[in-house]
Amino acid sequence: MPESELEFTAPDLFAAPLANAAGLPRVWGSCARYVQGPGVFGQMGHYANRLGFSRCGVLLSQRSHGAEGGAIIASLESEDVGVVAAHFHGECTRAEIEAQAARLRATEQPVDAVVAIGGGKVIDAGRAVAHRLGVPVIVAPTLASNDAPGACLSVIYTEDGATEDAEIYDANPALVIIDSIVVAQAAPRYLAAGIADALATWYEARATRNAPMGVTVFGAAPTRTGTIVARHTAELIYENGAAAMAAVTKGVPDAALEDIIEANTLLSSLGVENGGLALAHAVAQGYSLIPAVHDRFLHGEMVAMGIVTQLAAEGDRNEAEKAAGFLSALGLPVCLDDLGLSSDSAEIGTLIAGTMAFPFLGNLPFEMTAERTRQAVVEADRIGQAQRAAARQSA
Repeated sequence: MPESELEFTAPDLFAAPLANAAGLPRVWGSCARYVQGPGVFGQMGHYANRLGFSRCGVLLSQRSHGAEGGAIIASLESEDVGVVAAHFHGECTRAEIEAQAARLRATEQPVDAVVAIGGGKVIDAGRAVAHRLGVPVIVAPTLASNDAPGACLSVIYTEDGATEDAEIYDANPALVIIDSIVVAQAAPRYLAAGIADALATWYEARATRNAPMGVTVFGAAPTRTGTIVARHTAELIYENGAAAMAAVTKGVPDAALEDIIEANTLLSSLGVENGGLALAHAVAQGYSLIPAVHDRFLHGEMVAMGIVTQLAAEGDRNEAEKAAGFLSALGLPVCLDDLGLSSDSAEIGTLIAGTMAFPFLGNLPFEMTAERTRQAVVEADRIGQAQRAAARQSA
C-alpha cells in the first residue's frame, strides 16, 4: 500500500491549548437533538418545523427514494417544509460532494438544512455538503451498523471506494433521527457490526483515559462524561446484544433492540468523540487497506477484530476472551481465518502499516510499535480461534 494512501490531511482541531503550557481543555461535543422510535421517519416534518427549518435539501440513494426516503419527503411536504431532492451516486468522493453542493446552491430559493438519508457514505456526503453550504445537517440513518450518525466528521473516498481523507467539522448534526422499524427489518449482520463498533467505544475510551497524552477528535482531553458514557455503552451491549439480535431476526423492534439502537447510534457516538479512539479502530483501519477484507467486510466487523487485538496488546486476556466469545456468538469475525487470512499472510504487513498510520494510536498507556502490533495480532488470533473451538464443542 503506497504511503500516500495512509496519510490524512491534518485537521484544524477545535480545542486550543491552554495558556502557560497547562495542557488541553476538556471539550464536549454532541448532536443537538436525537429522536428514536418506531415510525419516526413519518414525523420528520414535525421535527424539521420545531427546529425552524423551512426548506431542506434531501440527499438519498436511489433505493432510499422508493423506501424510507419517500416517507420522509412526504412528511416534510405535509408540514409545508420545502424539499429539493438530490440523488446520491454511491461514493462519498470530493467530486460527488462538490457536485451536490453546487446543485443545492443553484436552487432559486436557498435550503436552510440538508437531510441525509441512508447508510454511512450518504451520511458522510450529507455532512460535507451541509458544511459547504453553511447550513445544519439532519441525519436519518437506515441502519444501526456504526456510530457515525451523530459524528462531526466525514470520511472521504476515492472513486473506487478506498479511504482518501477525513474532514472534521466544528458542528455536529442538528438532529439524528432513526426509525427502529427500519432497523429491525434490515439484515442482522448490520446490527451485529454496529454492536462491535459500539463495544470498542469503552475499551478505547478506557485506554485514552489512561494514556498520558490521550486526546479526542476535538484535539482535547477526554471528558469524564465521555468515559462514563462509553462504559455504559458496553454494559448495555453485553446485557442486551443477543436479545436485540433475536429481535432483528424476527424483524420486530422490542425493548432490547431499542436499547441497542441507542447504544450503537447515540451512546457510542458520544463516547467516541468525547472519550477517544485507540488501537481497536487503528487495527480496523489496517484491515480496511487489505482489498480482500475491505470488499467483503463491514467497518464494525473489522472493529471486532480490533477489539480483541487491543485487549491482547494490553495484556488483558480475561477481557479479551470475554469480548471474543461475545462477538463470536453474534457471528462476528474474531480470528484471522474468519477474514480469509493467517498470521503468515503477506497482507499482515499491510495491516501493520495501516495500524501504525492511525492518527490516534498515541491514545494508549504504552508505546505501540510495529513488532508489538504483530504480536498483538497473533495473540488475538489465538484467542479468537480458542473461542471458536469452544463454541463448536458446546454446540
